[in-house]
Amino acid sequence: MRILLIEDSSRLRDLLCEAVRSVGWKIDAFATAQEGRLAIEGANYDLLLLDLGLPDEDGIDVLKSLRSAKFQMPVLVLTARSAIDERIAGLDAGADDYLAKPFHNGELIARIRALMRRAPLAAMPTLEFAALQLDIASRRVTCAGGEIALAPSEKDLLELLMRNGGKVVSKAKIEHAFSEFGDERSSNAVELAISRLRKKLEGHPTGSSIETVRGVGYMMREEST
Repeated sequence: MRILLIEDSSRLRDLLCEAVRSVGWKIDAFATAQEGRLAIEGANYDLLLLDLGLPDEDGIDVLKSLRSAKFQMPVLVLTARSAIDERIAGLDAGADDYLAKPFHNGELIARIRALMRRAPLAAMPTLEFAALQLDIASRRVTCAGGEIALAPSEKDLLELLMRNGGKVVSKAKIEHAFSEFGDERSSNAVELAISRLRKKLEGHPTGSSIETVRGVGYMMREEST
């Protein structure tokens, strides 16, 4: 799972990033609304942690604009604003949950898990390509009724390829998708990840294959019968 955090306090950003990464999730953290908007345009996120007291724009306005643009990801608001009318304003603007500062990291992680469990099916579908199925909520990969054992990063890679089935996914896009901002991943690492995924899919009647488009990237192709 990949989370976006927009929080202006550098100390709190560091603490929250540490808490999220401790349970195996990825997180990209930014201090301003503008940076957060650019991040949303460049990557797919499963959940947004949003502070309301941002230096360049009120978090409520950010939330309203995202919902107006049809962004469906769950949003957990983090704020020092504890008055009931401010909580109501956040929920009415499109927040899915509201956590007042200060809070315990354990409660934050529990609330994130709860939001992901009850996220609308439209936001967490079952992806299908040929005979492969990937349940976005449970992260379970199946083929012909049987489960295929994959590591979390391999499931993320498979999801990216399935979402772009029949289209070439560039190496650069894969590198970006599987590294946090500012953490570069080499082309060799991408090639190794693709090779491992191919090997784990071999022997299963997936009806698909991962093709290498030399000099460009990779494509998941449906095999002809």
